[in-house]
Amino acid sequence: MQELSMNVLDIAQNSVAAGAPLTRISLTIDHTSGWQTLTVADNGKGMSPELAARVTDPFCTSRKSRKVGLGLPFLKMAAEMTGGAMTLESAEGVGTTVTATFRLGHIDLMPLGDMAATIAGLMQCNPDKDFVYTLTVDGESFVADSRQMKDILGDGASLAEPQVALFIRQFIEENSAPLLNKGEEAL
Repeated sequence: MQELSMNVLDIAQNSVAAGAPLTRISLTIDHTSGWQTLTVADNGKGMSPELAARVTDPFCTSRKSRKVGLGLPFLKMAAEMTGGAMTLESAEGVGTTVTATFRLGHIDLMPLGDMAATIAGLMQCNPDKDFVYTLTVDGESFVADSRQMKDILGDGASLAEPQVALFIRQFIEENSAPLLNKGEEAL
């Protein structure tokens, strides 16, 4: 995966498959410290300690459709290539949290990709689940919460409707751009 947004999509879909009603995705970019941190936390079924210890092995997967699982191994490798790291905490019946840190400015730092499309797509394709996306750049934050969007829409519309998904994508793009642009100016 060559963009962070594709890693987010893969991990968040694992959360959905684990039955998580709520998945929190946070991206923190701190130019002062020189680090970027991605965290995906869910309240799904969690993993046994044995499985959690093996998930960064590409030949370890719970999927029935294929015999390899590359999402977490690729994320771990991408973080480590920048001098960062990836951690996974999981407890059965509680959920899973994946955290990856990346050194900003490193030549191997993958681009963010289209985070707005990724988050909007997750919300559209899983309208019965909730997602909270938080972008923080140098201490300033923006939050997109599907629960709030559902409240605004009421019973008359669904996040699965294409017009709603397009609105969500544009909403995330418009509110993320000033933070990301501010961050680039700091470089």
